[in-house]
Amino acid sequence: MAIKVCKFGGTSMASGNIILAAAKIIESDQDRRFVVVSAPGKRFSGDIKVTDLLYKCADEVESGDIAAFKETFGKIRVRFTNIEAEIGKDLHINDGLDEAENEILSGAGRDYCASRGEFLAAKIMAAVLDVPFVDATEFIRFDENGGLDKATFELGAKVLSKYSRAVIPGFYGLGADGKVKTFSRGGGDISGSVVARSVMASLYENWTDVSGFYVCDPRIVNSPKWIPELTYQELRELSYMGANVLHSESIFPVRSAGIPIRICNTFKPEDAGTYIVKNSTRDIRGYVVTGIAGKKDFTSITLEKSLMNSEVGFVQKVLAVIGRHGISFEHLPSGIDTMSLVIDNEFLKNGMLETLLQEMQEAVHPDKIYVHENIALVATVGHGMAKNVGTSARLFKALSEVGINVNMIDQGSSELNIIVGVDNADCANCIKAIYNEFFN
Repeated sequence: MAIKVCKFGGTSMASGNIILAAAKIIESDQDRRFVVVSAPGKRFSGDIKVTDLLYKCADEVESGDIAAFKETFGKIRVRFTNIEAEIGKDLHINDGLDEAENEILSGAGRDYCASRGEFLAAKIMAAVLDVPFVDATEFIRFDENGGLDKATFELGAKVLSKYSRAVIPGFYGLGADGKVKTFSRGGGDISGSVVARSVMASLYENWTDVSGFYVCDPRIVNSPKWIPELTYQELRELSYMGANVLHSESIFPVRSAGIPIRICNTFKPEDAGTYIVKNSTRDIRGYVVTGIAGKKDFTSITLEKSLMNSEVGFVQKVLAVIGRHGISFEHLPSGIDTMSLVIDNEFLKNGMLETLLQEMQEAVHPDKIYVHENIALVATVGHGMAKNVGTSARLFKALSEVGINVNMIDQGSSELNIIVGVDNADCANCIKAIYNEFFN
């Protein structure tokens, strides 16, 4: 019998009625044997995700404002008891809520607090399906640096082999210190991928509120074309650059095993969805670009110095400056006498930009330093780009025709993508122009 692992995101767990619909999807295919769930998400515009409320609870406990914590946790309690009422079964949800509240007040920690949405949602789904609940702390392990411990897969195979079916909470595992530790936000997708790898699934289904990937954001281009298939590499590029259908790190556990991923719509289960595979079956001669995605709020720092190329260790010294402050960079375009660092604005708050500029000046004594703030990065991605002559010319011609100035260009050595830096205000128009050039 084939094994399918299904992960249901926050919108697929938002209410009791939606959970019942998700349960029907699971039960419609006997191969769907392992289920990973997120915490309840938004039910409507303006609603608050349970995980956001839990982070608020953690902040309130840390600040000592217990009255505020009680009020916020009360909202979480109402949310879960409403789900229980909609399902129409006594799921003993208040027992789980009482335990979580007491542990949080006893100092269980921020990650423990944030993880309780998934924990309780998984308890509910397991009760609805009448299958065992398996806590993620039984096999998902993090190393001392906070990364996923490779022992996770062997341990996961051992633990999950005991069950023919099971429900597992996403988003967290056990840290090296023996305490609950979470992935980054959206990390429930990684949990699903970990489970798929552990049981060597034939397919990892990720159920969400969209019917797969589209060439670009439907909020920017009306009714963009649907993408039937992506490679792991294309997914990684598009997810990282803002196509938020799937967490960009979720491919790593399944990629080495060649397990395909299918993006599915909980609200339209009949839709084909998008498959993410190791090697594309599409004829690359038939298409040039697979997808376009953009991400705002970056800063470019450009250093100019004569004979930079002959100065041994120049780049290393510059990178040492940002490394001392725990800052990573997105891109490193360079010329014979110039180099640029593109950095997320999140790293440059509270005077950090000025600090970096001063330290770079002292470290490498550049002739000039230029700063360009509030840049958006737009990635045009596709395996077909390398096999079609004139792709870059078409792209830049399209941007020129709508008057968009390009501040930065970076192309990967694999020729899988072309990334341009434009002003934040031009991000949407940049995506539209590229889409119109290659798809209209």
